[in-house]
Amino acid sequence: MPLSGPGETSAAQPLPVSFPVPAAAPPTPRRARVPAAESDQGTPAGDRQLVFFGAETAEPSVADLAGLLTGPGEVHRMGGTARLSVVVGAAWRVHVLITELAQRGVRATWTPTEDQRYAVRTAYTRVIVPLAAAWLRGPTQQPPPGFQLDGRRLRLWLATAGVIDSPDTVVLHLGGLDPGRWAVVGAALVAAGLVGELVEPEAGGPAYRIAGRRGMRRLAELVGEPPPAAPPGAWPTRD
Repeated sequence: MPLSGPGETSAAQPLPVSFPVPAAAPPTPRRARVPAAESDQGTPAGDRQLVFFGAETAEPSVADLAGLLTGPGEVHRMGGTARLSVVVGAAWRVHVLITELAQRGVRATWTPTEDQRYAVRTAYTRVIVPLAAAWLRGPTQQPPPGFQLDGRRLRLWLATAGVIDSPDTVVLHLGGLDPGRWAVVGAALVAAGLVGELVEPEAGGPAYRIAGRRGMRRLAELVGEPPPAAPPGAWPTRD
């Protein structure tokens, strides 16, 4: 039951959903950022300013897909092409990833897994080769030197493997088994203004837990508004 392109499928092969297929959100006008002292005083909830490096401040690009690799996503090379793959545990994540990939000109398909999850895969394409070249060291997948997390990458990481544990806590699950890889991601979180506590594998990780109202608000500012497919409580809010 493959799906490809912009997230649409035939009536015979619907996406795995327990809610209606979301309509495409209309584009929102971009605004220049204002100093925090001004933006926090009397700004209506529907008229917030965009955050520097936030997901809403630039056009989507293939480089953003590094957010998938920060979590459990994998990149594979074949000849002069490469593809991305990731397994997610909820149907709404399939919606979001198919849409986000399509916005970057990357076609993707999904299939159910034996453990009742969903595998999302792109086609092999030259478009993803630079990402593969940056992340692959032979068979090993590692963040490249100087790796950074901006709002668009964080948005994809959250959509792939982020879980709201409580109104003031989010857990962002990591990929791989190398503590060095996790440390690079942790440093990138700090550089983005987020402090994450590493959750070890034996405690339900690997993952980074971001706790506290300030951290959640910062994350919400960076990742932008919830995708239409995200159910209530699955995305951090700025309030």
